[in-house]
Amino acid sequence: MKPTKIEWTQASWNPTIGCDKVSSGCKNCYAQAMANRLQAIGNPDYKDGFAFKMLPQRLDEPKRNKKPTLYFVNSMSDLFHQKMDFGFLERVMQVIADTPHHQYQILTKRPHTMKEYFSKRDIPPNVWLGTTVESSKVKSRIDLIRDLNASVKWLSCEPLISDLGELDLRGIDWVVAGGESGANARAMKEEWVLNIKRQCEAQNVAFFFKQWGAWGSDGVKRSKKENGALLGGKIYQAYPKIVQKIPSLF
Repeated sequence: MKPTKIEWTQASWNPTIGCDKVSSGCKNCYAQAMANRLQAIGNPDYKDGFAFKMLPQRLDEPKRNKKPTLYFVNSMSDLFHQKMDFGFLERVMQVIADTPHHQYQILTKRPHTMKEYFSKRDIPPNVWLGTTVESSKVKSRIDLIRDLNASVKWLSCEPLISDLGELDLRGIDWVVAGGESGANARAMKEEWVLNIKRQCEAQNVAFFFKQWGAWGSDGVKRSKKENGALLGGKIYQAYPKIVQKIPSLF
């Protein structure tokens, strides 16, 4: 198990690494920056930098962890990348099916491929399927996952780089929102986050505010830690209802 600092999960599992940019949310990709650092220090998995790569030697990592864990699958890649071999993806899904004591959060910016893949396959009950909606330009991604038969369907509105306007959250169980971090981060406005929060509450969807990132609610640039995660003076970090049925996770 590889512990992670990502606030809404417990550990990461990266059976693939590397990716390619597909939308504006990818502009300042933290995973690419991390891959470049790992390449620079000689990590053999990253000898090709951020090129997409399948790593079969990592497949059995969750099987060695007996403690029920909430895993974010592929913090350094996208399981539905165009170069993913579906045969390898089948092996990933088999590991997930073989470890029902874990929960797996899968997030993609390629929900059309996710939908295609699962249109012909069962979705393991311990899988959460999500897509990134960083701006109003990609809201159509929501329609591609809302009808999937997953125990949890979720949205990552991070880095939130525009107001999302009106949201149809039918079929969605959880929304995570947050601002961008890093030296070149784009600022997020408080009203954008409040708009998401309001609509989650109105449509009975769990809302998790992760962070302000590099820019605070007052528009001042500081460290991510200094800006924190207070929204209107409060912390909002709810999980989908399924978590209440698995108390061993927390």
